[in-house]
Amino acid sequence: MNKQFNVGDTVEVISKIQEKGKERLSKFMGVVIAQKGSLESATFTVRKVTKGGLGVERIFPLRSPNIKDITIIKEGKVKRSKLYYIRDRTGKAATYVKPRFTSK
Repeated sequence: MNKQFNVGDTVEVISKIQEKGKERLSKFMGVVIAQKGSLESATFTVRKVTKGGLGVERIFPLRSPNIKDITIIKEGKVKRSKLYYIRDRTGKAATYVKPRFTSK
């Protein structure tokens, strides 16, 4: 884990999964929509939209030994601590970083 990430950041989480006695790595890339807890019980929720348009969320424990790496892909600037409103929106309405236009 390189740097502390925040809500609104797009992250890629690489976690270990055990199937049939074998261990493999799984990538999950999406937007962090929530962070909860503190110290050992801290969790974060990552949401992604699949190619079929289906929204998928996973909750990861921050201090889990099964998480191999968390990489920040893109930093987001948000005004909320929880981005649950993104669940109801699609397309451009689901963008969480609003561009600011300055008048000259």
